[in-house]
Amino acid sequence: MNTPIKLAFLILCIALTATAIIVPAKRDAVTPEHEKAVAGICSVVQDKRLCSITLKTVPSNDPAVLVRHLATGAETSVKKGLKFLSGIKPKYKGDKFATACITSCEKQLNSALEDFSDFWKAAGKDIKSMANNYFTCKKKMTSIFNYQSSCLDDIYDKPLLKEVQGGIGLGKRMSGESVDVFAGMGKVFNTLNIKTKLNQKDTDSLLPPPLSFYYY
Repeated sequence: MNTPIKLAFLILCIALTATAIIVPAKRDAVTPEHEKAVAGICSVVQDKRLCSITLKTVPSNDPAVLVRHLATGAETSVKKGLKFLSGIKPKYKGDKFATACITSCEKQLNSALEDFSDFWKAAGKDIKSMANNYFTCKKKMTSIFNYQSSCLDDIYDKPLLKEVQGGIGLGKRMSGESVDVFAGMGKVFNTLNIKTKLNQKDTDSLLPPPLSFYYY
């Protein structure tokens, strides 16, 4: 008599377990506030698609977090660019020009990473710190972008340029996005109704110069 009841109970347990595994609760991370913050930031950049893709999945509506995430993506891409250069260097061992170009690029990208270190100190972790050190943040990010541009500008061999550009190009693009954001920060603040004033004075005096300062 108990066998059918036990069998029915077992089937019910299996069905409930399968439902819990197969149909997880859906949570939509994209909110109107998040969309507004991302749109406000990406409205001032050249490559809006890249900006939107980068920020779409960030679980925060805080503009400071979103701006920092964009800069983090740029820094990560620069680090990957350095690994790429290190990987192709042995292939050009017998080519003095190519080796010199790659070595120069490595130096430029390392200098960019040094500036990233200073950028993070200036940017802080909230919108107030970022606004207080606005000029310094913009200056450092522009320097980071210029280091990468200089690397590519020095290569006049087209096949080598194409290869190097393919390996470090994303870092340059991402850095360019961050430069655009800081250049248009006033518009971003107006769009998002942020009342904090942007400090147009350089606050870099307390930071030590990057190591590259001593080699140029």
